[in-house]
Amino acid sequence: MSDVSDVSDVSPVSDTGTVDVTPPAVRLRVPTDEDAFVWHRLFDDPEVMAFVGGWSSERSTYEELTARQRRHDAELGFCLWTLLDPEGDPVGFAGAMPWPREWGPTGEIEIGWRLARAAWGHGYATAAARATLERVRAAGVRSVVAMIDIRNERSMAVARRLGMERAETFTSPSTGVTAYCYRLSL
Repeated sequence: MSDVSDVSDVSPVSDTGTVDVTPPAVRLRVPTDEDAFVWHRLFDDPEVMAFVGGWSSERSTYEELTARQRRHDAELGFCLWTLLDPEGDPVGFAGAMPWPREWGPTGEIEIGWRLARAAWGHGYATAAARATLERVRAAGVRSVVAMIDIRNERSMAVARRLGMERAETFTSPSTGVTAYCYRLSL
């Protein structure tokens, strides 16, 4: 698998089945050591982190996360990739990984995305998530889930654009946060 893929050829489809617009030419790449610093900077924003704990993580958390994603890509053929905008600048991450907790959709592959505030509203998350679906399908994954905080309307809209359907509802035993589990067969 190449480290970078162009996802500009993916066309979003509206609820009526017609192609809406040409999506942005975002790219995905396997995270580098430097991306730990980039992700830490991009996600050091209470709005960005509102639905994933509410606060910024330590840089060491991102160092471990990027290292784990490199291993996932090498072993599984997919990971949380660094998401690059049309100019080639990192604006977040998107991808897939095994669900890491003992509650929720254990044993399943979760897709997800997190973008810097400045990258919201440009179609990057949907374009990158579509590329993620193609990659996990190519890796032999037959279905995916997306766990989304019940207050996160933007992410739920992305899941619906992907054709995902809301299924179960889970509540984290440690935080009490409730999330919808969206599902998609590939």
